[in-house]
Amino acid sequence: MTRAVLVAGIGNLFLGDDGFGPEVVRRLATDPGPPLPGGVRVVDYGIRGMHLAYDLLDGYDALVLVDACPGGGAPGELTVLEVGPDDLGAGEFDAHGMNPVSVLANLGQLGGTLPLTHVVGCTPADVEEGIGLTEAVAAAVPEAVAEVRALVRRLSAAGPAPAPESAPAPVPARTRRS
Repeated sequence: MTRAVLVAGIGNLFLGDDGFGPEVVRRLATDPGPPLPGGVRVVDYGIRGMHLAYDLLDGYDALVLVDACPGGGAPGELTVLEVGPDDLGAGEFDAHGMNPVSVLANLGQLGGTLPLTHVVGCTPADVEEGIGLTEAVAAAVPEAVAEVRALVRRLSAAGPAPAPESAPAPVPARTRRS
């Protein structure tokens, strides 16, 4: 049995490199590579946080968020993290916006639980108004597509999700330069 995995591209296409997540999932959908495993759904959520929250109520075993993540690294640097409930803290949920931490932190208020969650993030160079990725972030997209594919294969092959009482072992963050 394979896990149900949701790959969620998030970000605002009108704010430069913030469109990284949507671009990666667009490429996943058009990539001529091998098809993703069964049970994997790829969605461009853009800035629709409420849509993501409600889709997570469908009972996914794993979630892969793809997003621009400022963190002090060089523009185009990829970081892969595993995120659990203790990493989220609290955040006010905005039904009209996309703050992934708030969406995931407030999932319980909607009756859901946080699935096994990974973030594939890219350090942006420019998130000012404008359409299109900067050169450094655009260059990171193919590597991010490959990283998401590898992560999805591992998550899908892992079998059914563990019972809620057993939390997955933490996975150390990996950082790569493009």
